[in-house]
Amino acid sequence: MVEIRKPIQVAEAVDRVMSHVQQLDTELLSLEHTYGRILAEPIVAKHDVPPFDRSPYDGFAIRAEDSAGASGNERKSFQVIGEIGAGHVADRPIERGEAFRIMTGALIPEQADAVVMLEQTVETDTGFTLRKPFDAGENISRQGEDAKEGDQLIEAGTIIHPGTIALLATFGYSHVRVAKKPIAGVLSTGTELLNVEDELMPGKIRNSNGPMIRAQLARMGIEAKSYGMMEDDLDACTEIVERALKETDVLITTGGVSVGDYDYLPAIYERLGAKVLFNKVAMRPGSVTTVAVLGNKFLFGLSGNPSACFTGFELFTRPAILAMMGCKAPYMPRIQATLGEDFKKANPFTRFVRATWEMTAQGIVATPAGFNKSSAVSSIARGNCIIVLPSGTRGFESGMTVDVLLLGAEQGVEQWDL
Repeated sequence: MVEIRKPIQVAEAVDRVMSHVQQLDTELLSLEHTYGRILAEPIVAKHDVPPFDRSPYDGFAIRAEDSAGASGNERKSFQVIGEIGAGHVADRPIERGEAFRIMTGALIPEQADAVVMLEQTVETDTGFTLRKPFDAGENISRQGEDAKEGDQLIEAGTIIHPGTIALLATFGYSHVRVAKKPIAGVLSTGTELLNVEDELMPGKIRNSNGPMIRAQLARMGIEAKSYGMMEDDLDACTEIVERALKETDVLITTGGVSVGDYDYLPAIYERLGAKVLFNKVAMRPGSVTTVAVLGNKFLFGLSGNPSACFTGFELFTRPAILAMMGCKAPYMPRIQATLGEDFKKANPFTRFVRATWEMTAQGIVATPAGFNKSSAVSSIARGNCIIVLPSGTRGFESGMTVDVLLLGAEQGVEQWDL
């Protein structure tokens, strides 16, 4: 007897997954190995930045009071008494009418309180003249104006990107505590599957889902253990899933989650005693997406259709893996855009359309990336975003405002409203 599955809304499905996330342990890594990892502790300023008053320009350090009254008709003269390069310190304070030639980033000399940019001066035999007065503090980067000692600058749960690396280096974090990465496994099921290098034959297709999922994991910085491809054999599939669960934190299977006679994953979940969180979602493509948990292990049963498989990973697997590492913003960024062309398909379920977005004179425009059936591959390759079309509509017309999820974004968001 065929099981009648009751679909749940996408937002509820996401919530069920995220409510079962258990965070992984942490580890201490050298700074050079932290790119793309997730901070397990906040970045706190260990000292002021800048650590001293410094010059933001190449120019001259002066006493502002000595420039009082300067004008085009009454230029003020200054005598240059030395030069201060970045990393060097003046050998004495400046006195009335004196100036130091100073380089960008250099420490402001004692008693100086303004910096004159080179283009504001006229050179003389012994120094320069000015035609305008300067205020105390003008053109000076004050100690601590960027960060004060003890300030929390970045919170735990943030993905480390190049700017974060710069901040960590600035404050002397030679080693950083980060979340450990989960071990992910990928298993493709289906007697119809061939290896990538195999020649096509009647009734067969090459396995695109396995390499695609591994690439989606790689984009997150997660290495995958491949469990290859399995034919539609219940005992054999059960055995390999059991082995994979002993070796991984997250097992991602593709195919085998529909309601056909050869779709064995629901039966495997039952054999293993896994708790099925849901087995149908009110979405297109990927309505048969199934997620289960066994202890602290996740089993993501994604559709065998490539577009549905891709979408299921981005909506459910990706945020769960990020949350396992303590990420505070695990979801794809969501923006609004103008629909670039008609999309007339009815939407009994929420529809996720592979698309491309671009900035135009009229603003952000998102356009479906081509053939958009769940079995499509070409639109995945062309797409850089996913258009979200709500259920209960009879189609959308060009020019309407739509929500768009951005693929491959370095930083995510904390909440979704799908």
